[in-house]
Amino acid sequence: MYQSKIIGLGKYVPENIVTNDDLSKLMDTSDEWIQERTGIQERRHIKKGDGNSTAVMGLKAAKQAIERAEINKDDIELIVFATLSPDYYFPGCGVQIQEKLGIKTCPALDVRNQCSGFVYGISVADQFIKTGMYKNVLVIGSENHSGGLDMTNRSRHVSVIFGDGAGAAVLTRSDDESGILSTHLHSQGEYIDELSLRGPSTEKWVPEIIAENPQEDIPYYPKMNGQLVFKNAVVRFSEVINEGLDFNNLKKEDIDMFIPHQANLRISQFIQKKLGLEDSQVHNNIQKYGNTTAASIPIALTEAWEEGKIKKGDLVVLAAFGSGFTWGSVIIRW
Repeated sequence: MYQSKIIGLGKYVPENIVTNDDLSKLMDTSDEWIQERTGIQERRHIKKGDGNSTAVMGLKAAKQAIERAEINKDDIELIVFATLSPDYYFPGCGVQIQEKLGIKTCPALDVRNQCSGFVYGISVADQFIKTGMYKNVLVIGSENHSGGLDMTNRSRHVSVIFGDGAGAAVLTRSDDESGILSTHLHSQGEYIDELSLRGPSTEKWVPEIIAENPQEDIPYYPKMNGQLVFKNAVVRFSEVINEGLDFNNLKKEDIDMFIPHQANLRISQFIQKKLGLEDSQVHNNIQKYGNTTAASIPIALTEAWEEGKIKKGDLVVLAAFGSGFTWGSVIIRW
């Protein structure tokens, strides 16, 4: 079995900044209310006509990651694209990236695991590299939330949370002991409706929705049981982090940098306290980007690396929890 490691990171967020005060002009909310419950101060939204989309933002992050990896785009042997907001219902964004990068017949697959999508994507890439099937794998997490949010009082508790952006990582075969030590994945489908977007789907397509003309319970806007999500998140985050540490005979005291999925600052702070980590050992950026779902971990990981917070030999832990419910962790020796 080979070892895999991350050799290139990239990120992209739209230039358009949307503050809490901006949202208070669209719905009954306030900067104080949003910050108190989520820690978010602002987020980035695609501006109509700026040329961005889920795939385009993913491409921008991918190009940066490939350049930093110091490899040629044609060295990429597999593309894994994680998103809940693809440009097309089908096909997925993976093939769009393959075409936009100009890689001839490179295989591409999409991961639909929402907030834990990038963690699942890293795990998929890691397995392909460990088994020797591929040497270089590009993993992307990208989201265009703003194109599908309900900016009215009906969904104010959900719509204030999410932002747009993309992050990417290039993984390759490693000849030393550094790299991905292990990945740990879970799901619990009994909570499928607690954080979901039900339609349009082949169960109820556009004509049926239009015929019903729903005014309140609109299936093509996301809905969330915030309290239940929070309660489950703080439990599953802790469990899956400890699972990864135990698997590698490590302790929480060994963690140098923790990159949590940026779901809610209160969740991240709760887990930080439980792990006994200092502020310098945790990287949060939800304050300025909001929850970018599959993009949140690669954006935060890239940012932490750019700021010099991650050094060779550091133990880096990634963890995510989200819709499904699905959750996972990645333990990395940098």
